[in-house]
Amino acid sequence: MSLVPERRGIPLRAVVPNAITALALCVGLTSVRFAIAGEWDKAIAAIIIAAVLDGMDGRIARALNGQSRFGAELDSLSDVIAFGVSPAIVLHLWSLQHWPRYGWIFALAYAVCMALRLARFNARIDVEDQPHKSAGFLTGVPAPAGAGLLLLPIYLWLASNREWDWLQNHYVVAFWAAGVAFLAVSSIATFSWGSLRLRRNVRFEAIVVIALVGGALFSAPWETLSVAALAYIAMIPFSMMSYAKVRRQRAVVASPRPDEDELPSPVPAARPARRRRSPPGSPSE
Repeated sequence: MSLVPERRGIPLRAVVPNAITALALCVGLTSVRFAIAGEWDKAIAAIIIAAVLDGMDGRIARALNGQSRFGAELDSLSDVIAFGVSPAIVLHLWSLQHWPRYGWIFALAYAVCMALRLARFNARIDVEDQPHKSAGFLTGVPAPAGAGLLLLPIYLWLASNREWDWLQNHYVVAFWAAGVAFLAVSSIATFSWGSLRLRRNVRFEAIVVIALVGGALFSAPWETLSVAALAYIAMIPFSMMSYAKVRRQRAVVASPRPDEDELPSPVPAARPARRRRSPPGSPSE
């Protein structure tokens, strides 16, 4: 019998990732408060911080061995609010509210499509047959990237020192919101950053590029975010072509090859006619 008393309670490694997820939810929802006050730069910064926290919680959970079904469900609910509801309300307060009868419909469409995307992800989380995931791709645009793409008109508006007023046109913003909503709920294959692998000979160059992008994000945030969003959109056709190439390669590997045993056997040669030992009509017949 063991003399060591049983330790009760929840281990800390299971609480830390969920706390970070809840923090991401709070920060993402705080962007709505800044948007109501007209502080658009702070509203966008809150959503970006929520995206950073959302990328950290999963890695911390795997590092601490604190993964759980509860954490996965909480992460999806946090993503719906931080990257679905909050960006939609921010965009509505910035532009779509000036289209009273229809502007709110486009904001709702984006939020609903993001919720449907995350519901589809939860429904397939235990499915073994996931072609995109097994090939290192994502299905559609992920939630943080979708929020970043949705806010692209605000990036450009802030980068122009709030002089490009045409970006606030509700027709332009509604069309853009509908396009991002379609990308979020679609089955288009997109690159997964977690599955990208760099060659060893470009490791230092990659570090330099990341450092430069980080410096640009602090010195010229709106220009940097605009370029990053446009670059992500430009990469979508390449991701679709890459996945199509992977599918063709898998089809070639999976195609059945004829075995030697299945080859048709050669036709046996005709035997020569037996010679008669006695002439026809002999008593032996």
